[in-house]
Amino acid sequence: MHDTTNDLLHKPVMVEEVLDYLNPQTGQVIIDCTVGGGGHASKIMSKIKPNGLLIGIDKDMEILQIAKQHISEIGNIFKLYHADYSEIDEVLRQAGTDKVNGVLLDLGTSSLQFDQAERGFSFSKEGPLDMRMDRSQGITAKDLVHRLSEQKLEELFSKYGEERWSRRIARAILKEENDTGITSTRQLANIIERAVPRGKSKIHPATRVFQALRIAVNKELESLEVFLNKIHNYMTVGARIVIISFHSLEDRIVKNKFSERAKQNIFQILTKKPITPGEAEIERNIRCRSAKLRAAERI
Repeated sequence: MHDTTNDLLHKPVMVEEVLDYLNPQTGQVIIDCTVGGGGHASKIMSKIKPNGLLIGIDKDMEILQIAKQHISEIGNIFKLYHADYSEIDEVLRQAGTDKVNGVLLDLGTSSLQFDQAERGFSFSKEGPLDMRMDRSQGITAKDLVHRLSEQKLEELFSKYGEERWSRRIARAILKEENDTGITSTRQLANIIERAVPRGKSKIHPATRVFQALRIAVNKELESLEVFLNKIHNYMTVGARIVIISFHSLEDRIVKNKFSERAKQNIFQILTKKPITPGEAEIERNIRCRSAKLRAAERI
């Protein structure tokens, strides 16, 4: 029987564009720093087999197990590691290699994480306020809501969510937290809905706050900075790096770092402007609508 969970798992974003810019060849070593359900990884493996090596990293242990099943259908030329991609040096040491021919970093949250209510990523499903990609460690979104002052919550929503109503939302959250305690995703989403004036925006009022909490819980921007400061050291001359981001904060960090490396004659930028998904892909997978792809080559 065909297993449809793999199909629903993680619709990889901009597959053709990723392969085009990454340009994987037979025998190469490629690292997929956020392997997710293995959507991109399986396509890359098809290009580098029979004697290449795909190194996959993910901080979500549950997703790694699924990725393993998925990509082992293509072949056995892979090594998977449960780690944060900012620990790239340690992963490559364990993999027994110090240089790679290609790097992919897809910063999107996996559909699998969003679709499991108990993970707490989605405001459209009732679940605990968790949001940890690595459930073996770290603080949860509930911990942040419980511990942070009104001012700190406001700063968080403003900085990581670029939320214009951050003060009003922070005040409403703290009031409810003090009155009854906040424990679930829908409860939090309802508080935000009540606090924010309904405009014409198509996005749900809770979107930016949930984004901000997820970024803070998983230290996403810190990981990205750490990774970008050292990845060039592990790329051979001619190696390509492709990064897909999903909001302006990430995209800005990537753009600035690529520019800095270009001025240092370390990278040649391959994408003058970020590449975005076509209309047909957005129709098939609405979650990819905010994706931006940037690529560079090691010189």
